[in-house]
Formats: sequence, C-alpha cells, structure tokens
Amino acid sequence: MRFTTVCHVTKLILESTCIDMRFYQEDRYAFLTEWYDPTAALLRRYQLFYYPKDGSVEMFDVKNQRIFLRRTKYDEIHQEDLFVGNRVNVFSRQLNLIDYGDQYTANKLGSKKERTLALIKPDVVTKIGDVLELIYSSNLIVTKAKMTKLTWSQAADFYVEHQSKPFFSNLVQFVSSGPVVAMELMGDEAMSIWRRLLGPADSAVARREAPQSVRAQFGTDGIKNVGHGSDSLAAAARELEFFFPSTIGHGPSNTAIYTDCTCCIIKPHAISEGLTGKILNSISAAGFEISALQMFNVDRANAEEFYEVYKGVVTEYPSMVTELCSGPCMVLEIHGTDSPQTFREFCGPADPEIARHLRPTTLRALYGKDKVKNAVHCTDLPEDGVLEVQYFFKILDG
Repeated sequence: MRFTTVCHVTKLILESTCIDMRFYQEDRYAFLTEWYDPTAALLRRYQLFYYPKDGSVEMFDVKNQRIFLRRTKYDEIHQEDLFVGNRVNVFSRQLNLIDYGDQYTANKLGSKKERTLALIKPDVVTKIGDVLELIYSSNLIVTKAKMTKLTWSQAADFYVEHQSKPFFSNLVQFVSSGPVVAMELMGDEAMSIWRRLLGPADSAVARREAPQSVRAQFGTDGIKNVGHGSDSLAAAARELEFFFPSTIGHGPSNTAIYTDCTCCIIKPHAISEGLTGKILNSISAAGFEISALQMFNVDRANAEEFYEVYKGVVTEYPSMVTELCSGPCMVLEIHGTDSPQTFREFCGPADPEIARHLRPTTLRALYGKDKVKNAVHCTDLPEDGVLEVQYFFKILDG
C-alpha cells in the first residue's frame, strides 16, 4: 500500500514537472490586475495571463486562489496593449494592469518602457492630426492627452529651468498665447524617440539636419518650434505631473467653452487601430474647429449613463457600452454655429456599410467597421450638444 502511495506521488511529481516544462517552452506574460466590481462595490484582484502564440488569455482569482477564466482565445487583446498603467477589457471586465506578474514578463515587456511628455505648442495645435500620425507610426502609444491654455504664470512655472536664459520671456509669452496639447507618450525608449521626431530645437537647423522631423516640417524658429519633449526621465515625471497630476482637479483646466458646440468621441477601437490622427485630420480638413480635446478612460457605470438615451431603443446598446469602456477614447468639443447638425451629417449613418454606399466621404464610411465600432460617436440631437460636452469636460474631468 505504501509502495502504491509513493508511486502515485512520484507520478504526480513527474506530471507536474512535465507541465512545468511545457509551460516554460511557451511564452506567457503575467500581470497583476484590478477590477472594480460595481455590484459588490469591491476592488477585485486577478492574475492575467496572456499567451502570444495564439492570443489566448487566462485569469486567476488572487483572493480565492482559484482559476477564474480558463485559457480562452481572445482577439481583443494584443501584446502592445500589455504594459503597467494601461487598461484592457476582458469579456466586459475593464482590468487595470497594476504590476508585472513575474520577472520574465517584466524583463520582456517592461525593461525599455518609458513615459514622456509631448507638448504641442500653439502654432501647431491645428496640425495635431499630423503629429499623431508620426507618433503612431513610431510605435508610441498616447496614453493621456489634453488641450489646455496655460496662463503666463503656469507657463513660467513649467519652463522654470530656463528662467535665466535670454529667450525665457518670449518662450513663456508664446506658449501662453493660445491652446496647447499635452500628451503622455508610452513606449520603448519613448523619450529619445519623441525628441528625435521633434528634431533640433531651431527649426532652421532642423530643416538642414533633420528634414523629416516635425520641426523641419512645421516649425518657424527656435521658439515657434512645434513642441517640447522631456530631456530626462526625471524631467518627464515632473512635467507629466504638471499636466496630469495625481490629485484630480489640480492640473491646468481644459478649453471647453460649452456654447455653440457638439460632442465627438473617437472610440477606443479607432484609438487602438491608430486612426486618431487620420480622423482629426479629416475633421480639420472639413473646416470644423476643435475647441477642446481630451482622452478619457470611461468606466462601465459612466458608459451606461452616457448612452442611457439609447437603452431599450437601440439593440446595440449593450455592445456600445462595452466598446466605450474597452479602452481610452478621445473626446472633442466641436465649436461652430449649427455644429450639432452639420457635424452629425459629416459623421454619416451609424452603420458604416450604409455610409460607404450613401455617404462615402463621411467619417464612419472611411474609418468604421460595424454599427458598434463605427469610429466615432456624435451628438444626435442639437439640444444635447452642450450636455454631452459638459458630461465629459465638467463632470468626468472633475
């Protein structure tokens, strides 16, 4: 009997060893995640495993020490989505990636990841679509974005290290002269890539030495030179905190004006597909004024509240909610007389297939996939334009 027991234990050990060997032969990335359960009003923790070979995922309940989701193929997550600080959507659960689950994952996916600030100056805010195209083509991800207008004092605080330089006053005056767009960029060696994209500080030098750079293409001189990039990781941390502070409501305010306006949301699928720059360029080329711009991560409760008018009316309502909270979206305030009606016409029919047949130059015809992933949301009723803009820029922005 004892021999049988020993053999049984040995068999289990061997089986376990074989499983471990198979396990390590296949790439698997692990993350510690948090999910807010609105029903129980609890923050739940899971280990999320991602297998790049077949795009499958697995989840393990940390508290209850049991498998929560068996390994399942899931096409909505891609390897580039997996970095600490990001949110991913797994079967309608919005998971915050708060840490690497093991050293292997940290070494493979986290070693070169950096965050840096990209600041677009007033002279090129209207070219933000072109700048974003260059950013996405360089494999960087925009994780935060906000259009704001700095006061003279705020601009002086931001550029305080240049206080003794002869150009300081002109620089501060220019940067506070109109709206700027601040962005957090994330990616491998993000800081050096963004600075290389910008090119030399003097736009004339950039045209000679780096003709493909942003400053060479759009810059005027050493001050009107398109943008700013952090020059060290310490500077990046400080500058990101300036524009995107950890304390809600303490950063520079957004530029929403809440009059003669309508709301446009570039949906998460379009953001993840790298279409943001193209959509912004299309909007600007059509003559619409973008008077406010900001990225939001919408939770499920807020998505349900925002889309509540469609509940019980549109069959796609549950899927629309899931899509809106599946990742970051970019919200725009479009300003102008009759903007709700004219912009809605510019977006086209809700179904991209119909749009491609009837209105082939509209946003949804150009960039939409189906009735849920149709590139953009726009205000349907003129009287709701201000309300929808206020929902994001007043309520959610705190």
